[in-house]
Amino acid sequence: MVKLPSDFVWGYATASYQIEGSASAGGRGPSIWDTFSKIPSKIRDGSNGDIATDSYRLWKEDVALLKSYGVRAYRFSISWSRVIPLGGRNDLVNEEGIAFYRGLIEELLKNGITPFVTLYHWDLPQGLDDRYGGWLNKEEIVKDYVNYARLCFTRYGDLVKNWITHNEPWCISVLGYQKGAFAPGHKGDVEPWIVAHHTILAHAYTVKLYREEFKPTQGGQIGITLDCHWQLPYDDSPANVAAAQRGIDFKLGRFADPIYKGHYPATVKAMIGDRLPEFTAEELAVVKGSSDFFGLNTYTTQIVQEGGGDEINGRITVGFTRPDGSQLGTQAHVSWLQTYPPGFRLLLNYLWKTYERPIYITENGFAARNEDVLPVEQVIHDVDRVEYFEGYANALLQAVTEDGVPVKGYFGWSLLDNYEWADGYLTRFGVTYVDYATQKRTPKDSSRVLKRFFEKHIEA
Repeated sequence: MVKLPSDFVWGYATASYQIEGSASAGGRGPSIWDTFSKIPSKIRDGSNGDIATDSYRLWKEDVALLKSYGVRAYRFSISWSRVIPLGGRNDLVNEEGIAFYRGLIEELLKNGITPFVTLYHWDLPQGLDDRYGGWLNKEEIVKDYVNYARLCFTRYGDLVKNWITHNEPWCISVLGYQKGAFAPGHKGDVEPWIVAHHTILAHAYTVKLYREEFKPTQGGQIGITLDCHWQLPYDDSPANVAAAQRGIDFKLGRFADPIYKGHYPATVKAMIGDRLPEFTAEELAVVKGSSDFFGLNTYTTQIVQEGGGDEINGRITVGFTRPDGSQLGTQAHVSWLQTYPPGFRLLLNYLWKTYERPIYITENGFAARNEDVLPVEQVIHDVDRVEYFEGYANALLQAVTEDGVPVKGYFGWSLLDNYEWADGYLTRFGVTYVDYATQKRTPKDSSRVLKRFFEKHIEA
């Protein structure tokens, strides 16, 4: 049997605002998500992350769960405002927050679990948004972000060897500054391009800092996580084939191309024009090549047709219906997700061919239908999620062993049911059921799928 290499890592992923709770405990300052989630009508169920899965208090229980699931690694994010409550380079560091993450990291390592740390998973300190507009102010946000990263490298870099700068800058810029669906809730056709540009710069200068001042002694690796659905042309017509590629350019390429190739995609420049900021020569020298690996969050495949749609997505129309009227795969609880493992394999091949970097799947998962209303006795038998993980894990195996794609790790989303951003608590992605009234954790059938798969398919 052809297997994955012995150093392949797998585990589950979470994000600070989605699980920690204790929003004002231990000296934590507010983030833009604390503010945004309290605005009426912004969150589907009117909830917020003040409690979430209470993991600030129950983190040892979460580590025990990870251990019981047999994982090799755990990807989590640090809450910037928990370690620097106001966020800025001249603001006070919160030692209680620093100690919290140090304790978590030490506990993971004690249990043989490798930490993968995300520096930014959307929860910008509210103090920086108030002070100068957050991601809209290039000079200030890049300096403050790099300072925050320096703090994390200094305090945790002796133990942490795997760093991720940003999680999904597409969501930061598009959902936060074009659609208004995520914090800070802006809408417009100029700000999303500015914010995207600034997130790339903050990432790149942080990588420069790490490589120059920390990597020589700490020996770790650092990169960024981008999100993309595979874009499948509706048919073989040249227009729809071109539309599918343009969909990838607008979703993924406008971040990946500068970082790995040193320029924005031509399709994006042609449509956006002078609203697309330009890098200076000095900036471009820092941006190009600023990721040791390709971090990928991916969930589904979309069928793409030319025309219509939103400019931010390249004026394409997406869906799941084939020309014969059939659906692509099993429908999730959320409208944007269906199961289609072949698209996952195609995307992995595309990334390796296009960007030539080893790949970590930093998120991949499925929200089974009606888990918000069904009794726990039914929810834990999550047949559709089991089908999803089995299909996608096998597609990954094929990409590695048959196609030669160097995938180095896989993180399922998510360890726990949690606060799912604008959906509140109505959407559940966890392999662990969480009773939000009691915080009791109950493993679902899917929690055993990846353990079985990777025990069988990783070299000893």
